[in-house]
Amino acid sequence: MDIKTASALRRLRLVSAPEAVSFLLLLLCSILKRTTDFNAVPVMGMVHGVLFVLYVVLWALAWYRAKWTLGRGALYAVLSVLPTGGFFAERMLRREAESEIIAARARQEGVVA
Repeated sequence: MDIKTASALRRLRLVSAPEAVSFLLLLLCSILKRTTDFNAVPVMGMVHGVLFVLYVVLWALAWYRAKWTLGRGALYAVLSVLPTGGFFAERMLRREAESEIIAARARQEGVVA
């Protein structure tokens, strides 16, 4: 894995958890809006919208750089629209990056991985 691919995966991983948290907070604010006088939906909606657009842009870049299959790219796209999907995406991306680092180190040392 080259440095640009690793960077693209890292950026996507770093934005996936905050995007999931903002989604959950938006759902909570929506419930509070319906049940109380508290209305933070416009603010949380904007925060979540910005993070979601950032996730989609970084997802497309990571898909291009990592040359994911259609299924792998679609998996990360579906995870972005599920309330807790960003947490799973972050964990999967971390594992993927770690396995790539281990494989790269093994290739460097001359061990076939």
